[in-house]
This record gives sequence, structure tokens and C-alpha cells, in this order.
Amino acid sequence: MTTPDADRRVAVVTGASAGIGAATARILAAQGFHVVCVARRKEPIEALAGEIGGTAFVADVTDADAVAALTDSLDRVDVLVNNAGGARGLEPVLEADFDNWRWMWEVNVLGTLRVTRALLPKLIDSGDGLIVTVTSIAAIETYDNGSGYTSAKHAQGALHRTLRGELLGKPVRLTEIAPGMVETEFSLNRFKGDRERADAVYKGVKPLVAEDIAEVIGFVASRPSHVNIDQIVIKPRDQASASRYNRT
Repeated sequence: MTTPDADRRVAVVTGASAGIGAATARILAAQGFHVVCVARRKEPIEALAGEIGGTAFVADVTDADAVAALTDSLDRVDVLVNNAGGARGLEPVLEADFDNWRWMWEVNVLGTLRVTRALLPKLIDSGDGLIVTVTSIAAIETYDNGSGYTSAKHAQGALHRTLRGELLGKPVRLTEIAPGMVETEFSLNRFKGDRERADAVYKGVKPLVAEDIAEVIGFVASRPSHVNIDQIVIKPRDQASASRYNRT
């Protein structure tokens, strides 16, 4: 990987190939971080890394060997943004798809665990580490037909919040960002490329965009080391809860 200046802080952003991850990489680079853009898709992260002067690292957070290789390639880590995740399907419990559930738990929960556990020693060694985990309002609420995703996000949130206590006294801050409706590739991926169904999610609502979330992550990263912002829930004005919207 490209080696940044020894004194330059390093931020690792997972799921950086598009959406919130890509927008966050741009924000952190503008703040002076050397950003390591991590994702499964090679071409978009190489383009992004070239744009922001960062480093692309192709890795799937569900692959232990890939995460180990990522860890070995890094001399230091000051910020970790756990952004990789996603949803598959939207079915009631009675019709639950076990493959979808396994994938959602593997990427959202075990993926976050795998990356965080691997990079935590470097974050502690930095003397001023920060872990930002992008969960969802689905980590706080439930909604009909969303049990696979909401259960995974609840577990991811519990993992992150548990670390807040376990790392007390260590030089690492932890912030959970829980977005509501954000128009990215999320719904398109959830519905396996069904554009019509994905577009219907946002119909009549002005959703957030990836940059809205990235700007907040940038704000968190710019706080002084004694300030820990535990949790931020971000929803568009047109959204009151996971299942209540103002549609025009």
C-alpha cells in the first residue's frame, strides 16, 4: 500500500466503494487523513483512492484472511469507520430466508467484529483512536418484515456499545451513527437490483444523501480527544421513525 507520511493520521473506511463510505473517505481526506478505502469492488475504490490521494485495499469484511492482510499492511490506524454492511430481502418471519439472514449477520455483525478486533491494537497504540460504527435506526427500532436486518443491526449496535465500556480508560473514542432513510445503493442491493422497487422506497419523501452522513462523521472525527460523542441518530425531516414517513 502507499505509505503515508509518518506523522499523518490514517483512517480506514470499510464499504468505501459507494454511498456513505465513499463520501466519508472524501470528507476525512479533506481533513488531512490518509484514507485507506476498503471494499470488495476494486475499480471504484481505486478510482476513489486516486481522487483523494489515499490507498485502495480490496477486501471483504467477511473474509478473515483478507482482514488479516489489511491489518498487516497498516503501520498505524487512528480512525476506523465501520461502514460495510447492508440488507437483503424484506420478508415476514414466517417467510424468512435463512441465506439472507446469514449474510446480514455475517457482514453487519461478524464483519464489524472481525475488522474492529483486528485493528483495535493499532487504534490503542495511536494514543488517540476513534471507532465510528455506522449502524441504522434499525439498531434502535424494529419494523414489520425487517427482522433479519433489524436483528443484525441491533447486534452490531450492541457490539459497538459494549466496546464503549470495555475500552474505558483506553485512548479510543467510540461513536455510533444511526441513519434513517438515506438514498444510496442500499435499497437497490436489498432488492437484488430491482430498480422500480428500490425507487419506490424514496417516492414522495426527501431522503438524506450520503454526504449528509459523511459530514457528521467528519464532525465527530474533528472533535478534541476528550470529547466522546456516543450516539447520533440522523433522519430526514420527513421521517419520524423506521416506519412513519410524510409522503407527498
